[in-house]
Amino acid sequence: MANELKGTFIYYKTPKGNFNFRLKAPNKETIAVCEGAYADLKSCKAGIDSVRKFCAIDKIEDQTLVKGYDTLTNPKFEIYLDKQGKFRYRLRANNGNLICISEEGYATKASCKAGIASVARWAPEADMVSEAEYEGKK
Repeated sequence: MANELKGTFIYYKTPKGNFNFRLKAPNKETIAVCEGAYADLKSCKAGIDSVRKFCAIDKIEDQTLVKGYDTLTNPKFEIYLDKQGKFRYRLRANNGNLICISEEGYATKASCKAGIASVARWAPEADMVSEAEYEGKK
């Protein structure tokens, strides 16, 4: 039986002593990162669980529309333009908290939406490992 492709949530301690995470697709590309920092590992893992829970929604609020946009209820993904004019996404939980964002901007809205689809595909069943465990797997 072939290895099943899976995404991986990697959590790590920052130099300031907080915890962050990033989500990698099976091809090792980072497709999402946490927004902000968590005070402890338990909170960080709860943030990962929130991404798993809310990423499978099909609500995308397009904040790039010139004539205004429909404000959707949470949970939802939001597409917006960054300061460089690139498309980015962020995921909000049911309480409105920001739980993950795209690490880099996308040149087109279509590629940004593909990034959202990638998070929705890989996050729900992704493994959760420490950075040291992940580095050891390579």
